[in-house]
Amino acid sequence: MKIAWIGTGVMGKPMALHLAHAGYEVSCYNRTIEKAKALEPQVKVFDNIKSLVKDADIVFSIVGYPKDVLDTYQEVMKYAKKGAILVDMTTSSPTLAKNLAVQAEELGFIMLDAPVTGGDIGAINATLSIMVGGNEQAFHTIKPLLEKMGKTITYMGKAGNGQHAKLANQTAIAGAISGVAEALFYAKTKGLNQTDMLKVITGGSASSWQAQNNGPKMIDGDYKPGFYIKHFLKDLNLVLEEKEDLPLIVVEKVARIYQLLVDQEMQDLGTQAIIEYYLKQNV
Repeated sequence: MKIAWIGTGVMGKPMALHLAHAGYEVSCYNRTIEKAKALEPQVKVFDNIKSLVKDADIVFSIVGYPKDVLDTYQEVMKYAKKGAILVDMTTSSPTLAKNLAVQAEELGFIMLDAPVTGGDIGAINATLSIMVGGNEQAFHTIKPLLEKMGKTITYMGKAGNGQHAKLANQTAIAGAISGVAEALFYAKTKGLNQTDMLKVITGGSASSWQAQNNGPKMIDGDYKPGFYIKHFLKDLNLVLEEKEDLPLIVVEKVARIYQLLVDQEMQDLGTQAIIEYYLKQNV
């Protein structure tokens, strides 16, 4: 089984390497070719999509934005061999995922949307949660590969449902990460020791992954990105695009906060830098 992998950034690099280390024949492409070459010799690197995908049985991608997904698969579908399974793992538009699945079927491919959650830590440790939409038989074909990258693999139904599941997940994160930031900010303004307060939070019913992992970083002012603000804001904006008339008040407010941080040129910081919004209110 030949695997083509497109996108070797913070998430894609360890995910592709997990497949290579499991014994699969993996070839990679990245727009910045040096990022792909960093995976050699575990994988073979190509400098164009045509050469990468022409013999591949399965094509994976994890790129940046919906436009990147669209541009990528316009190229992939020109050159991939008929019958190939195409798997986009980018957090992207559910509407785009459905449209690409229809286009793929018309051209003799099968396309799945399979976004992930768990951040760079989950990618490195192969503990990601992966949500898959599209053809169920194709899902079962690629499930052994997904199990090399993640711990929780869930089939969500028709094309686009993987993306809807990811956006629901991001909705939950919006509440969790802003809640941690507000709690720590409140504790700080009331003269409480933030580290002690975080122990209380993570030791009780208010605990969450965000509290456990990003809470200490908020306290320390460590904003190194595990997940970029710019990418999380993209995800929240996708939720808002798809919500129709749903009253998603938390997402709306948290998206506004992250937009303010982007306006202050913090887009390349980690999502835990949301604490800066609260701290700056008290300056």
